[in-house]
Amino acid sequence: MRIAMMNVITSILIVLSAVHKIYLFKLDNEDERFGKVEVDPEVSMNATQLITSKGYPCENHYVTTEDGFILNLQRIPHGKRNTDKEGKTTKPVVLVQHGLLASSTCFLENLANESLGFILADAGMDVWLGNSRGNFYSRKHKTLKPSDKEFWAWSWDEMAKYDMPANIEYILGLTGAKQITYIGHSQGTEMAFARLSEDAELNKMINLFVALAPVANVGNIKGPVKVFAPYSKDIEAFFDTLGIFEFLPDTKVNQWLAKNFCDKEIPEFLCENVLFLLCGFDYKETNMSRVPVYVGHNPAGTSVQNILHYAQSVNSGLFQKFDYGSAEENMRHYNQTTPPLYDVKKIETPIALFTGPEDWLADPTDVSKLRPLLKNIIYDKDIPEWNHLDFIWGMNAPQACYKDIISLIGRIQQ
Repeated sequence: MRIAMMNVITSILIVLSAVHKIYLFKLDNEDERFGKVEVDPEVSMNATQLITSKGYPCENHYVTTEDGFILNLQRIPHGKRNTDKEGKTTKPVVLVQHGLLASSTCFLENLANESLGFILADAGMDVWLGNSRGNFYSRKHKTLKPSDKEFWAWSWDEMAKYDMPANIEYILGLTGAKQITYIGHSQGTEMAFARLSEDAELNKMINLFVALAPVANVGNIKGPVKVFAPYSKDIEAFFDTLGIFEFLPDTKVNQWLAKNFCDKEIPEFLCENVLFLLCGFDYKETNMSRVPVYVGHNPAGTSVQNILHYAQSVNSGLFQKFDYGSAEENMRHYNQTTPPLYDVKKIETPIALFTGPEDWLADPTDVSKLRPLLKNIIYDKDIPEWNHLDFIWGMNAPQACYKDIISLIGRIQQ
């Protein structure tokens, strides 16, 4: 029985591992999918280059967390029309935090008038773009190296506990602002829901929490994680199969994936990218000419333990901390035999929710369970037909979502 179970989980995890490569779309003139095109130079740009190539200023800041990780923040201190370069600011200060397997670049990868990072800067805001531990831009630690297994011993629990408050305290200290606006997408919202439920002081530092594709309990998500979630109970087998380091796989594409997950929902050529596999794909809202840029920058990396935590959350249906697999280990970490639950009813920060009915990860059923627990929702918008990635790449995102965010920030500043 155990062997059969492991054969199943091994097949699934190997497939997921196989698809996680940064596929740079080395297109030629014979490619039938895209016609005669040249590779966009933004495919190989880093976050700083994506910003400066469009005429915006960029600063790189480095924040050290309490547990030693060194996080890279990109700052766009002003838009093209505003030349104020003072370190202190009276402008709205905004921290934008990406989702699972992504990086700060996901808010920079469309054209300047379509990307949230640039739109916020042009609206007169001091924009900070976060990068969670372990992704392409935050792979340094005071004492550990990525080749050390301890470097990868974390999940979104630690992002919430260490990364989020470290970034916010740094930004407030440097800018002199009293409060910031926090905008999270997917995992970026999960970090905030978790930390704000436990940290009353951090609630006071945030004047508005904008939750794009809000994630807390994930019992109803769709896609491959749902398939292998039941096997997350065997932590040892999970780590034996996928390793205990980075969720960094092979470069071969498994045909099994195309047969089982790449139907009309996901173009076959995007099945080489695990981010699209996990989140889905929206033909109607996607500018296909930008897909090479999206795929060139995503996925940006995370830990296997983080993937395991998501699998546990799907299996339990609860918004709780990482399960170490035994009463003894949980007692050692938490002083109780089961992982503690996060209580979002304790959050005082005003919250704006933006959801999509076709979202695979922030599933409408899960969001409907979260919504009544949040006591300070000041705005709640469901955008017809949107899925998980439309919040960062949707062609009509500026009109359907971003203008509302700017309006909300303006209102909260008054």
